[in-house]
Amino acid sequence: MRTTVAATLVVLMCLLLAGAALLMVLYHSLASSAQSTADARAAQVADQLQTEPPPDLDRAMLATDSQVGVVQVIDRQGDVVVASAASPETALSSTFLEPGARRFFGRVEIDPSNDFWVTGVGAQTPTGPVTVLVAADREPVESVVATVAGLLAVGVPIVICLVAYGTHRLVGAALQPVERIRAKVSLVTSGKLAERIPVPLAEDEVTRLAVTMNEMLDRLEAGQAAQQRFISDASHELRSPLATITTALELAHDQPEMLDDALIEESLLPEANRMQRLVADLLLLARTDEDSALRSYADVDVDDLLIIEAERVKTITGLSVATHISHVRVVGDPRALARLVRNLVDNATRHARSCIALQCRRVGDHAQIVIQDDGPGVPVAERARVFDRFVRLDSPRTRESGGAGLGLSIVAQIVETHRGRVTLDESPSGGARFVVELPLFVDQPVADTADGLDLMPGRG
Repeated sequence: MRTTVAATLVVLMCLLLAGAALLMVLYHSLASSAQSTADARAAQVADQLQTEPPPDLDRAMLATDSQVGVVQVIDRQGDVVVASAASPETALSSTFLEPGARRFFGRVEIDPSNDFWVTGVGAQTPTGPVTVLVAADREPVESVVATVAGLLAVGVPIVICLVAYGTHRLVGAALQPVERIRAKVSLVTSGKLAERIPVPLAEDEVTRLAVTMNEMLDRLEAGQAAQQRFISDASHELRSPLATITTALELAHDQPEMLDDALIEESLLPEANRMQRLVADLLLLARTDEDSALRSYADVDVDDLLIIEAERVKTITGLSVATHISHVRVVGDPRALARLVRNLVDNATRHARSCIALQCRRVGDHAQIVIQDDGPGVPVAERARVFDRFVRLDSPRTRESGGAGLGLSIVAQIVETHRGRVTLDESPSGGARFVVELPLFVDQPVADTADGLDLMPGRG
């Protein structure tokens, strides 16, 4: 309705302006034509009077038509010497013009039915000087203009009604698919996310809207399914340590003497620590799902993070650690990036047989972090799944060799929030090779990017 009213008002204003301009142009055009005709007739009469006296004037010069209404020849005293048929008895103007003079007297109204534009020309005749007055009739001009105005007064409302009706119908027809989409979406609930919106056949904006809405429903359905899996997996992961702790506490309650150091160290503390790590990972995942704009970003030296992790692994494990680290700086959340590196290093440490390798360098406009091990590796078909939450692969990467399956999911989330990319392939020794690419710090100078070295000890 608003569109119809707006379109109708716009068309109405355009028609009013166009009609007023048309009437104005038409009036001035007809008036100019009549006045030009009267002026030409006055010049012709004056030319003929130079050789003939007024009584001998050609009667054709005194003829009137739709434009010339009156022709008069007056003398110096203002008396009409000769005139056209139906001419007023008195002169149209008492002003006497000298021979050769020309003057437009403007509008002269004798009575309501005789309204003229009068043009005068002075002429010298054999019997003396006279003034030729020719009047252009206003009534035909005003009659034509009034007729056109009447037609516009009748036609404009008809056009406005047609515009309003057509706009209302066309806009209504255009909005019907949108209303159908709205009605369909209003029926979609959390339990009916499998519903989809019919896509119109026309390739237009409404079709793109329907396609976009279906894509949104796809994302919502996938998100709901992922959320349900996440809740189920989290509940399952928390149930095991809680059950162990509960069982041990019940046993200690019934038999207090059973609550010894062995029970605490072998059952209660490990399961409590496992549950604590799981809760911490879940909290970190929830934080990484939030808007990255809320994070605290700073300049981070990736090489420092790798050096710290390399020293930590050498200290707490018997694994060999090969490093090829160049100075690389990125902009990001320092704590998140440190967690990213630690998770990858912990994953490599759990699955490595004898050594791991850490590398960082600049590749183009990205910082590349490579962490690999010489363990059993990841089958090609499973490499995309390892970044999902609570995913643990079958043997040889069994549950006993890892945590709750959240470490690599956290890595993927952190990389995504930093507009980077993480991939998994096979290391030269057959283990897993994780490659992370992050945007470089913009003011960082070009660093040494020499490569070609085998990162696995004993191979180069």
